[in-house]
Parts: sequence; C-alpha cells; structure tokens
Amino acid sequence: MLTGTELSASIDKLLTLRKEIWQAAFDTFIMLGISTSAAIIIGGIFGIFLFLSSDRQFLQNKALYGVLGSITNFMRAFPFVILMIAMSPFTKAIVGTGIGPIAASLVLAIAGSFYFARLVEQNLREVPRGIIEATESMGARPFTIIKVLLNEARSG
Repeated sequence: MLTGTELSASIDKLLTLRKEIWQAAFDTFIMLGISTSAAIIIGGIFGIFLFLSSDRQFLQNKALYGVLGSITNFMRAFPFVILMIAMSPFTKAIVGTGIGPIAASLVLAIAGSFYFARLVEQNLREVPRGIIEATESMGARPFTIIKVLLNEARSG
C-alpha cells in the first residue's frame, strides 16, 4: 500500500508527465489508424487474389497461389521485432526515418496485412460454391462475382 506522501508524489509525477502521456496516446492512435487502414486495404486485395488463384476458382493458377501462400505463411510466422529491424532501411527510404509513429505504422501495416489476407481468404472459402456458380451462370463478369463473394463473406 502506498502511504499518503507516496501517493501524493505519484500524482504529482503523473501531472508533470501529462503532456508526454497525451503525446504517447496521440501517437498510439496515429499508428492504430494508419496501420489498420492500410492493412485492411492491402490485406483485402492480397486475400482476394489468394482466394481467386486457388483451386476451382476462375483465376486458378497453382504457381501463383503457391507463391502468394508461401509469402503469406512466411510473413505471418516472422517475429515482429525482427521484421521491424529488417525493414528499417525500407522505412527510412519511404518515410524518411526509421523511428516514430509513422515509421512504426508502415511496419505494422505490412505485418497486419498478411494476417488480414489469410482471414479474407478463409472467409471467402466459406461462401458456398453454389453462389459462385449461380453468379457465373447469370453471365456476371469477374468483378461482379468478386463483389458478390465479398458481400456473402461479409458476415465472417
């Protein structure tokens, strides 16, 4: 238990650090916003290509699926701290610095996009094959089929 003087000293210390605490919270929200938005966009596109290049799909390509699947599995298994260090030169080239919330957002977005890509692929696999066949039989173009797939997989 803290005594009255220790508690008072702790509160005084927090009050002197409040500017830094607010800055850290702001930086956290910047990293969260940028990395989540980018991971959803990049991972969504990557996941759609993963699904469409798999077996029995209209863009079936075993070689492409093998490459995309291997990259996804490798990046998901890669430890984040090592990825952050390994991407430091890339981050410096794009952002101009290797540290800070924007630089961390880039690495977080890349790491998160592979997790989201696999999630998108798995949810698209849960769409019944009959829906895809029905859409194809109505003469839908590939882009329309993708829109139907995404709409049906949305609940997952």
